[in-house]
Amino acid sequence: MDNNLTQRLPQFNDDYHGLPVTEKTIADRLAALGYRNSIIGKWHLGEDEKFQPLQRGFHEFWGYLGGGHHYFKSEPNGEGYLCPIVCTYKEAQAITYLTDDKGDECVDFIRRHKEQPFFLFASFNAPHAPMHATKEDLKLFKHIKDKKRRAYCAMTHRLDVNVGRIINELKKHDLYENTLIAFLSDNGGPKSNGSLNAPLNGSKGILLEGGIRVPFAISWPQAIDAGQVYHHPVSSLDLTATFVELAGGKITTADKLDGVNLMPYILGENKGRPHPEMKWQFTISKSIRQGDWKLVQIPDRLPMLYNIKADISEQNNLAHLHGDKVATMLKELGDWSVGLPHPLFLEGANWKQEQLKLYDYPWRLEQF
Repeated sequence: MDNNLTQRLPQFNDDYHGLPVTEKTIADRLAALGYRNSIIGKWHLGEDEKFQPLQRGFHEFWGYLGGGHHYFKSEPNGEGYLCPIVCTYKEAQAITYLTDDKGDECVDFIRRHKEQPFFLFASFNAPHAPMHATKEDLKLFKHIKDKKRRAYCAMTHRLDVNVGRIINELKKHDLYENTLIAFLSDNGGPKSNGSLNAPLNGSKGILLEGGIRVPFAISWPQAIDAGQVYHHPVSSLDLTATFVELAGGKITTADKLDGVNLMPYILGENKGRPHPEMKWQFTISKSIRQGDWKLVQIPDRLPMLYNIKADISEQNNLAHLHGDKVATMLKELGDWSVGLPHPLFLEGANWKQEQLKLYDYPWRLEQF
């Protein structure tokens, strides 16, 4: 997978229009260890029955199978953002405000399963489009003149409120101290919704830091001291190995996971980097990071090389000064890329041009 799952294209096999069923999910692994698993919200890993959450290790699902949803309504025969809410354990109530409804279901899941080990994937999509906020939340940010920015902040505030509800429910049942919570975004903010990634350059859809460096917080009061900042790069792919090993399972080289158990690093037992090297590939873009050096390769120009520690905004392309480093990193990136399997699905070709344009967009590099 190096594209989003979108419309079915004629050159691809419909039987593979989703996360391959041969892959084990984090929920598959935790279910085998006795965990009760639920996903509340966005799925976006395949709509055919064999790809759906209950076939992928989850015991419960409340949400929608696509990549986004209208925040105030759905329709019985609706499609896209107006599709009906799927609920596998009761009759789904009418939508009030989607972020609040997800919060309701997350709190209810904790209440119902507080006596057993559980894994809750609270798959909020706020502040993803459409930019729908409540009137009450918009009033909180009426000082912001830009309407998109105002809606973005209001939607993020409502997400924060519902994360707080989840935490308060854990505390209510004396579960908070021994529950690991990971909070992160899947990508940086896009150009279209009023988000601001400053001081990072770039946005969702490209491999500059604004597209791939995201907030990532882990809380586990019983084991992790609050207020720490971990400075080495980590990945969302690390969550599987971390959760599985904390749950009593084992990850071996036979699993061929790119992620690692983060706990020895966070707790200071391992002083090294979890990932001395990281690689990305997304539609038109490829990137490799080794230590503090990062190379980005796109179709219409020579490779770009940045020292992220010294230049977090990626303003100084140093490729012309470090030809040997560029050649070495290109070789490793290329060897990795040609060893990947073919994508099983692709987005429409129009996205390639849109993403290429984003590399030249004058991104704001200062916060308001």
